[in-house]
Amino acid sequence: MTFTSVAAYEEVAHQHLSPSAWGYFAGGSGNHLTLRRNLAAFERIQLLPRMLRGISRARIDTTVLDTGISMPIMVAPMAMQGLACEEADCATARAAGALGTLMVGATEASRCLEDIAEVAGGPLWFQLYVYSRRDIAERLVRRAEAAGYRAIVLTIDAPRAGWWERDAAPVEAAPGIENANFPELECGEIALAALSWDDIGWLRSLTDLPIVLKGILTAEDAYRAVDSGAAAILVSNHGGRALDGVPASIEVLPEIAAAVAGRIEVYLDGGIRRGTDVLKALALGARAVLVGRPVLWGLAADGEGGARGVLELLRDDLEHAMVLAGCADLSDVGAHLTRIAD
Repeated sequence: MTFTSVAAYEEVAHQHLSPSAWGYFAGGSGNHLTLRRNLAAFERIQLLPRMLRGISRARIDTTVLDTGISMPIMVAPMAMQGLACEEADCATARAAGALGTLMVGATEASRCLEDIAEVAGGPLWFQLYVYSRRDIAERLVRRAEAAGYRAIVLTIDAPRAGWWERDAAPVEAAPGIENANFPELECGEIALAALSWDDIGWLRSLTDLPIVLKGILTAEDAYRAVDSGAAAILVSNHGGRALDGVPASIEVLPEIAAAVAGRIEVYLDGGIRRGTDVLKALALGARAVLVGRPVLWGLAADGEGGARGVLELLRDDLEHAMVLAGCADLSDVGAHLTRIAD
């Protein structure tokens, strides 16, 4: 199969996935206001290219927390990838590694973090949920460190799951739902912990790995993240899956980047579907972006090859957009390239 866009992968994925799996992956909380806004917000951002720059190719390699990657596009943490593909997270890890970029492994993965690390050809970070039984988190952090993961990405926007009015219940019985990182427990047996800023110090006491805070949506919390000792923040609304009605990630990115003022790295997820979306996020202050659903669409459509194909599309689209915008490399990308449409 030949795919020319993320939308084409999504269409095939919809055909391949069971209704419950599609509902779980594609759905969001509440009325899906934030889910839709994540996509619509990019349409309001216009690009202002610079002409006669003598550019025929663009370099897009970069670093995140001192780790070199081939492009400012990483793979976001995603639970239950076994619903999309039998090889699940291992297929995704191989796809990311083949393209020289980074994948964030999920706490609620379909393959255990050690198995993912064994097959990954590229760098890995580990996304952490903290449950009411904190010994689980402590063991996960130590296992991730031992397996060679290079950072801990702490999800801070989900003291409980989002309010889902449909699609959540049927998937609970589907194959691929099992949590490979702690199979001795049923996911429903343990609640998520209600974290506070003091808990960042607790997490830092467990590991020397840098900590990325995932779920920042305000400048106020960005300031506190810097003060807490976080190495980076991920501007994210959980893909529209947590509190419905919050802004799109890209809408709050500029004020958060301004608040951080370069003291720590800033990343973004939510709504990335094109290379031009990546360019807009970089221009407004992100060092790199993370993509989730598009990679899942690729995984569901064509396994590892599909996940790799999605990343290749985004990579090539970004490089193409940068040349057309007059950017020889990422240092040329800035807010001067954008305006917000009325």
